[in-house]
Amino acid sequence: MERIPRVKITSEAEKVVDQLRAHNGELMFHQSGGCCDGSSPMCYPKGEFIVGSSDVWLGEVAGCDFYMAKDQFEFWQHSELTIDVVPGRGASFSLEIPLGVRFVTKSRIFTYEESQNLVETHAGDVLSTAG
Repeated sequence: MERIPRVKITSEAEKVVDQLRAHNGELMFHQSGGCCDGSSPMCYPKGEFIVGSSDVWLGEVAGCDFYMAKDQFEFWQHSELTIDVVPGRGASFSLEIPLGVRFVTKSRIFTYEESQNLVETHAGDVLSTAG
């Protein structure tokens, strides 16, 4: 049985990712609970944001690894996250900001059945063997 993804992306957000990838190369996402836009998903050139054991890899969206700060994952671990894009300028270092849009996270709680078959997470400093 195919594992249920923990993080997804809307088609509109995926279009923005494709546009950013064309200009910046490979990308990654990280969502923290820190400063600036708080817990907004941030898009960076792959490797520009260093992840480590205090981060959790949740999966891939639009071909980009998606990480979350471990303390935030404690709150979000029972939720399906959907990355979307909305008009407006966030106060962050995320690559989409100059385009006049920003990424946001929408969520819903997994059903019990879904929660039994989720994509496995791993620490950010462990390379994924998923494929």
